[in-house]
Amino acid sequence: MAEVSVYNMSGEKVGTMNVSDAVFGVEVNEHLLHLAVTQQLANNRQGTQSAKTRAEVSGGGKKPWRQKGTGHARQGSTRSPQWRHGGIVFAPKPRDYSFKLNRKEKRLALKSALTSVCAAEKFLVIDEIKMDEYKTKTLSTMLKKLNAEKALMVVEANDDKIMKSAKNLPEVKTALVGTLNTYDVLKYGTVVASKAAVAQIEEVYA
Repeated sequence: MAEVSVYNMSGEKVGTMNVSDAVFGVEVNEHLLHLAVTQQLANNRQGTQSAKTRAEVSGGGKKPWRQKGTGHARQGSTRSPQWRHGGIVFAPKPRDYSFKLNRKEKRLALKSALTSVCAAEKFLVIDEIKMDEYKTKTLSTMLKKLNAEKALMVVEANDDKIMKSAKNLPEVKTALVGTLNTYDVLKYGTVVASKAAVAQIEEVYA
C-alpha cells in the first residue's frame, strides 16, 4: 500500500496514512485516460453550431453569365462556395457529439488518474477540512501553505461554507466523491482531500 502524508489546515504534517493500491496503485492506462477526457469534453459540447450550404443560401438562382464565349470560367450560381456570400462547402450542422464509455473503463481511467497524481506526490490529505464561517481567505491560506494554489478539493459531504468559499478562487474546484472525474483530476494536477473523503473514495471505487 502507498503511504501519503497527512496535513492539518495550517499546512503542518501531522502523520501518514496508507491508501489502497486498488485505487491509488493501479497500472496507469494512458489510452483510457485519453478516452475519458475526450468523452467528457465531447459530452460537454452543445452541438448547436450551424452554417448554410449552397442549397440554403438565399439567391443565386440566375446563371451569372452564359456558358460559353465570355472568357470566364463557367458558373451556374453566385451562391457557389467560391463566391462571396456563397454557401459553405461542408457546413457544420447541429449534432450530438457525445459518445458512451463503459462504466468499468471510466472507473479504471479515474483510478489511473488518481494513481498518477499519487505517484507524483500531488495527492495531499488533510486530517479534517472544517470551516466555521464563509471565508475564502481561510481556504486560500491553507492551499498556499500546502503549495497547492491550483487544486481539486475533494470533500466527503456537501458543506456549503467550503463550497461557497472556494468559488472565489479561480484555480480551485471543489468536488464530492461521487462527482470525481478523470478530466478534473488531470486538469488541476493536485488533489487535496480530507481523510474522510479518501475513505469514501476507497469504498466507492475499490
